[in-house]
Amino acid sequence: MQKNQLPHVQTKLFINGEWTTGKEGMKDVLNPATGEVVAQVAQGGELETKEAIQAAKNAFPKWRAKELSERVQILRKISQLLEEKADDLAKIMTLEQGKPLKEAKGEVLSGAATFLFAAEEARRLYGERIPAPNGHTYIVKKEPIGVVGAITPWNFPSGMATRKMAPALAAGNTLVLKPSSDTPLSAIAVFEIFEEAGLPKGVANLVMGDSKIIGGTLTASDDVRKLTFTGSTAVGQKLFEQSGETLKKISLELGGHAPFIVFEDADLESAADYLVAAKFRNNGQVCVSPNRIFVQKSIKEAFTKLVVEKVRALKVGNGLEDVDAGPLIRADAIDKILEQLEDAKKKGAKILLGGKRLTGAAYDNGFFFMPTVLDDVTQKMTIFYEETFGPVIPLITFETDDEAIQMANDCEFGLASYFFTKSVARVEEVSDQLEYGMVGVNEIAISNPETPFGGVKHSGFGRENGHYGLEEYIQVKFVNLNYGQA
Repeated sequence: MQKNQLPHVQTKLFINGEWTTGKEGMKDVLNPATGEVVAQVAQGGELETKEAIQAAKNAFPKWRAKELSERVQILRKISQLLEEKADDLAKIMTLEQGKPLKEAKGEVLSGAATFLFAAEEARRLYGERIPAPNGHTYIVKKEPIGVVGAITPWNFPSGMATRKMAPALAAGNTLVLKPSSDTPLSAIAVFEIFEEAGLPKGVANLVMGDSKIIGGTLTASDDVRKLTFTGSTAVGQKLFEQSGETLKKISLELGGHAPFIVFEDADLESAADYLVAAKFRNNGQVCVSPNRIFVQKSIKEAFTKLVVEKVRALKVGNGLEDVDAGPLIRADAIDKILEQLEDAKKKGAKILLGGKRLTGAAYDNGFFFMPTVLDDVTQKMTIFYEETFGPVIPLITFETDDEAIQMANDCEFGLASYFFTKSVARVEEVSDQLEYGMVGVNEIAISNPETPFGGVKHSGFGRENGHYGLEEYIQVKFVNLNYGQA
């Protein structure tokens, strides 16, 4: 197989166990590193979405009633196949999304781990028996909700899909997935694995097409009892509003604008390494990416020097090559970065490194941007408040702990946050005061199959991963049993 050749993957919708061509034509899938069309994917609309919902509804009674050991066996098989096919799945992802192959493979393997965890955690969806008077028994049961609608983004086209589908299926639900139109191939590849693993017809369905039409059909359906969405806050708010008419259970993982605080007693070398690793993962196109870097004044000069050196050493290019960062997803992503940088410069910020689109023979047809370090950022600038989905490190100076916490919390988002210190007292105080759903202390790894992932404020609500994630897909039933009348 040639380096730029797409591994074999379907290009159709998957409804009720059948690969089907939708009635809304075909859509090009572009490689953001080259601008080339890598595939054309079938498109559906309201009709196909309703067919998928009906298939999921019909499959639900048998899937929820299936012996738990059988469901677990299928989910474990899916995990195994994801591992076995990780190289091909990673290449598919890199060709449609752009991230380096190593990152893409890590995402696929993370999805395999998620399916394995969900399979085992399904065994621990314990109910409850509550002491009751007069010959009664109070029983609390945890049951699957029913049909789940899942909408996933382009930045983690495999990881976001597996993180939603694994717990939904493990809990006994059926589902309809709508992946991003920019990166549908990774989701399709997962559905091919579902088919190979023996997932019964109708249990998982895949529709692709216009986001507003498909999203509106999912939210309007009374048969869809749960909606899970990862994406922008604006779209999440719209889906939340639409879902109110059918009173769905809903979970939203929305925008982020993570603070990254470096206190004067931190290990600067380690903090700089973690910052560069976290910031340039997926080229900054990550909801938990550090977006506001607060550095204590006494160590600002030393830390800035370290960061600039490490960023300068990064290699950017086609994800199929040996690179540290790939392209951005589209041209409009570059436009937004340039607008933020121009606003910051006008208000006193200085570009220490980068700040421009990458040009040259290797970059001209793709969406590449120079890794950038921006200094002297203040609360007067747009970049302080608006999420940057790209390779920019904005440096902000602070003097006291209270100042750092105040500025870190001066944000409508509340997804991820990070800080670096050697002080145990500071660990307790700062982690308590940061208004974020997740806090990394001397660490950036905040997403694991076993631990809850999610935010507060305008970053949404609900959790993914861990037993908290699985319980997003169940409903509680109370049974009051009167033995005296039995």
